[in-house]
Amino acid sequence: METLEQAKRGACDLHWLAALLTGCHEAAGGISQQAIELTDDPNAFFSTWMHEWSRKLVIAKALTAIRRDLAASARRTALRPAETSAIPPQSWMPDTGATKSELEQALLSIDLFPRASVLLLVFEAVPLKDAAILLDVDPELLRRAQGAAVRELTTNLARMRG
Repeated sequence: METLEQAKRGACDLHWLAALLTGCHEAAGGISQQAIELTDDPNAFFSTWMHEWSRKLVIAKALTAIRRDLAASARRTALRPAETSAIPPQSWMPDTGATKSELEQALLSIDLFPRASVLLLVFEAVPLKDAAILLDVDPELLRRAQGAAVRELTTNLARMRG
């Protein structure tokens, strides 16, 4: 059983994840609230199990909410010439000195599909095959988008930090 403080922190994390995926705090509120309601039912047989899946529920609901825009962004990404610089290693993470606000601003300035790729593959550690299924794209396109998003995120954070 978690404390009230842990529950609040978990709810805020779910909201932030949904906001980063959708690019909209209003949509994120509804998405994260639905996931929390599903996991908070004390009479549900699988309530503990469902609570552990809340992040996955938020991801699925957020991606469903932006499906059309996500597909358009994936098409734009596919039309861009492939960049020749190497994809960062799987262990790559942004500068830990960045504030949550800076990270959010840097992520939200990235086009939707590349942003979703870096959120799923890097921050949420979703396996490439699973992320490709969730985003309904070829894994190679997803890898390209991840590389582009990591480069853009790094550049955005560097600009903000002077």
